[in-house]
Amino acid sequence: QVQLVESGGGLAQPGDSLRLSCVVSGFTLDVYSIGWFRQAPGKEREGVSCVSSSDGIIYYADSVKGRFTISRDHAKNTVYLQTNSLKPEDTAVYYCAAEYAAYCGLGSDYEYHYWGQGTQVTVSS
Repeated sequence: QVQLVESGGGLAQPGDSLRLSCVVSGFTLDVYSIGWFRQAPGKEREGVSCVSSSDGIIYYADSVKGRFTISRDHAKNTVYLQTNSLKPEDTAVYYCAAEYAAYCGLGSDYEYHYWGQGTQVTVSS
């Protein structure tokens, strides 16, 4: 059974960092591409970053480039999202998602079939 469990969210001040974790089970990162998404209240879901299973190619949304870093640990079946220099506009529920595919995507035309339950990130002074 495919499962994804996020953790690491919380309350942060502007400029702080948080490391989000996505522990996966029921599959391996060798064949599933992983994406991180977020959704703020009243806003559409936004693709943040993703990593392809085949070659590790990574994509970032323009809004987080230079501040967020995605990485994966195959031994721990975990994908991380390091979030630095947090801003109030980063406040959202963050989700990780998985798709049995060689390459990942962040656009609305790319479908992930498996999703975690989300972890809340709140950035406020």
